[in-house]
Amino acid sequence: MTYKYIELEIKESIATVTMTREKSLNAVSLELASEITDVFRKLSAMDDVRAVILKSKARIFCAGLDLKDAAGNFTGTTRAPFDMIKKSQPLFDCCNAIEECPKPVIAAVHGQCIGAGFHIIAACDMRLCTQDATFCLKEPKIGLCADMGALQRLPLIIGQGYAREIAFTVAFYNAQQVEKMGLVNHVYADQAALYEAAREMARQITENAPLAIECTKEVLNFSRSTSVSEGMDLAIQKNMFLLTTDDLKEAFVAFMEKRKPDFKGK
Repeated sequence: MTYKYIELEIKESIATVTMTREKSLNAVSLELASEITDVFRKLSAMDDVRAVILKSKARIFCAGLDLKDAAGNFTGTTRAPFDMIKKSQPLFDCCNAIEECPKPVIAAVHGQCIGAGFHIIAACDMRLCTQDATFCLKEPKIGLCADMGALQRLPLIIGQGYAREIAFTVAFYNAQQVEKMGLVNHVYADQAALYEAAREMARQITENAPLAIECTKEVLNFSRSTSVSEGMDLAIQKNMFLLTTDDLKEAFVAFMEKRKPDFKGK
């Protein structure tokens, strides 16, 4: 897989997806969004990948939407708004592809994370950041409503009060503030510590039965918008499948033999 704005490394069952649109500070263009969608959909189907880290090679994590790129789709005709939204589909798809990826996704954020970048990390499973990280949902500053999924996902992560504060004030929130809100799991001194921690978290994930982790993510995603009993029903259905897997047998054998299990995802 070769991309213009993404570097992909797969090592020890951990995929590291690095956004590399450095000169534009990873401002999300349609092309970058399309590449994010493509790489996450392909990683979803790769059995040798058990966890994903999403990070930036630029000076900051993301400068937001590439407004020049987006404006290029505005024709000025009466159909212009409809056509612009239709052509913007890659922006919506990239966040959905991250959320729908069956592998747990860890966002490693440094520097500013603005607008489209905020939407992207809201679609990840966990978020880690450096002490200098700041976060802003920018759209109302340019006369728009945030439409890449953050308004739907943020209340499920940090609650309605904090989500509305972020959306209405359009202020920058620092690492300590978003950690208190529960947006980020942990804060680290610098990028080196951040990436080390992200990799350690990913490594811990890879030690577990991959099919069980995938089923767990599916149940968690499903349970956000349904009743407890319906969520439990899906978990029971998943366990009916997991009870037939080689990994479950390996877990029992490893327990009896007092060793670490060697899961194969089968």
